[in-house]
Parts: sequence; C-alpha cells; structure tokens
Amino acid sequence: MQRLSTEDVPRRERLSFVYDFVGRYIGGMHFRLLDCENVRIDLAAMQLPGELTVGQTWFPPVHGARTRDLLQDGRDHYLLAIHNQDYEISVDGKEPVRVAAGDLSLVNEAVCSEFWFAKSQAVNVMALDRQLLARLAPRVDMEASYILPAAAADMRLLTAYADNLRSSPPTSEKAREMASRHIYDLTALVLDGFVRGGAERNEISIAAARLKLVQKDILERLSDHDLHIDAVARRQGVTPRYIQRLFESEGTTFSDFVRERRLELAFRFLQEREPASSTITAIAYDAGFSDISSFNRAFRKRFEATPSEIRAAVLIR
Repeated sequence: MQRLSTEDVPRRERLSFVYDFVGRYIGGMHFRLLDCENVRIDLAAMQLPGELTVGQTWFPPVHGARTRDLLQDGRDHYLLAIHNQDYEISVDGKEPVRVAAGDLSLVNEAVCSEFWFAKSQAVNVMALDRQLLARLAPRVDMEASYILPAAAADMRLLTAYADNLRSSPPTSEKAREMASRHIYDLTALVLDGFVRGGAERNEISIAAARLKLVQKDILERLSDHDLHIDAVARRQGVTPRYIQRLFESEGTTFSDFVRERRLELAFRFLQEREPASSTITAIAYDAGFSDISSFNRAFRKRFEATPSEIRAAVLIR
C-alpha cells in the first residue's frame, strides 16, 4: 500500500497539497474545505491488474465537485465507496441524496458529480475499470450512479474480501491478478439485482474469495478450542455444508485444514518457546489440541518426528 498524508507536508503547503494534488491530480475534482482549521487527509492505495485501485482514505469536512471542465481528463472508472459517516452526493445534475454510513455508492467518473462531507470520515474506496466491470454487468452504464444499502445481498463478502486485501496485500503477480478478478466478480455479484438486467456471476471466483475468508477466520482462531465448522459458518453467513464443499473443491476438508494449521502452529511454538516455561502438553493445548495422544500421533505423521525430537534438535543448534 502506498501512503500519503497531510501530516507529511509542511503546514504552509497543506492547502495547496489538498486542492492541487489530492483534489485535482488524484481525485480529478475541485475541493473546497468546509473547515479550514481541519485539513487532515490520509490516503492509502494499491494498484492491482485490471486497472483496479483499492484504497482507504480519511477526509475532513469537504465539498468536492467533478465539473464539466474536469471531464476532459478522460477518466471513466467507476468509483466504489463505503463511508463510516453519512454524506450527500449529487450525480449528473440531479438533486443531492443522502447516503447512509455503511451504504455503497458507485459513481461513473465520466459524469459530473458533487459530494458534501459534513463530518470528518473514513472511506473505503475502489476504482474499477468501466469496460471490465461492464463485461460482468453489461448494463451498468445505463445509470451514472448506484446506491446500495449495507444490507444488500453479498455486500459483506465484498467488503470483507476488500478489507483482507488492504490488511494483507497480495505479493506475487499471480496473487494480484487473482485478487483483481475476485474484486470484479464480487462487485458484479453485489450489483446483481440493482443493475437493469442483472449481472454475470463467476461462481468459481466467488467461491475462491469465500474460501479465502473462511481460511482467514480459521487462522485467527486456531488456539480456540471451540473452533467448529458451525461457528465459522455462522460468522461467514453460510451453511456448514457450503464450507465443506469449498474445502472439497481444494481436495481437502475443514477438519484436515484446521489440523494442518494447528500442527504448523505447534511446530513454531516448539522452535520459539523455552522448554522450561512451556511443556509439550501446554504447547499442544495452546495450538488448539485437546488430546495429547492424538496430537502426538498427528505430529509424528506430519513431520516424521516427535515433538520431543523437534525440541531437542532446536536446542542442539
């Protein structure tokens, strides 16, 4: 993620930074601060294949306008934004409408628009290539903007996947390409029912994105002895059987995935912890295992060595 902040700019240059760089260069808009004593702006963004930008911003109270003269820059991405505060937006000369915190707005940059942020607010934003999005939602261009409620079907899947990208950006080019495809497919999935004629779904990509979120849920709770498929399904808003099918598509099972990750966690604990302060039984328990005998059998099968042998090898180094 690349980051920019007014805090990194000399005070005397901050207004110019806000108006000229953030407003005109990055946003393609005319900015007008509503509180000149509050000029803090933080920007974080990453570029992904498919002309996709995934970002997160913090804005002060501000009015922004993409006027007709600015349309000459040729930008025509769709800007997808989710704010943590209510705000108002006007698109294509229409009356301003209030967008509630948590709702999703999608606005075509090729059309005049304005927004009003009465309060400082955080914004999760993505810029999507119009043509690529139109391949999945062929009639998206029939409207210059869309406002979708936070409770819209599959909204949580899109926002959770985007949040995961922001916190753990993909490192390889293949992973970046896959992440971009997932975002486009999930956006089309969320738009289905709001775009006239619906949108095309790539079920394989959507399932892959869902599996990644399920795996992330598991990895965050490996030490939890109540880590069961039913609990994960409830948190993800799907059925246990659906989660099983996701893992089956990868040639494994929910239980096997959990056991493998717990064994890897135990192996790491054996390498990192001092023997005097942490017994093998304690390590097994902390890694999520309740039965020491089954832990020992699984560990030996996985690593072709007992936990004691691994610990001894570490001490010899």
